[in-house]
Amino acid sequence: QVQLVESGGGLVQAGGSLRLSCAASGRTFSSNSMGWFRQAPGKEREFVARISSGGGTTTYADSVKGRFTISRDNAKNTVYLQMNSLKLEDTGVYYCAVRTRTGYTSSSPLNYDYWGQGTQVTVSS
Repeated sequence: QVQLVESGGGLVQAGGSLRLSCAASGRTFSSNSMGWFRQAPGKEREFVARISSGGGTTTYADSVKGRFTISRDNAKNTVYLQMNSLKLEDTGVYYCAVRTRTGYTSSSPLNYDYWGQGTQVTVSS
């Protein structure tokens, strides 16, 4: 049993910033890559960012490159997503996930078996 809890979402004006956190309990995931995904109403869940087990390698969706930064603190079993220069199109529910498979690219949700409940991010104006 693995539990992931996202926090830090909220309402923010365009151009503002938010910092999301994802805390894992029940297990440690220092040997697993972690990812952030998001989903807008009526849209498919899409990849946002991924970080390797040791934090040395990061991957970002083209839509967030240069604006978002993913990081992790393995001692705290926590992964973060710093979001700057937020745009209206960044609105959605953001999910944290644990990568458990290597049969697909790092951006594929098929590689992730453990998911949090999500946290809402709404960008206005």
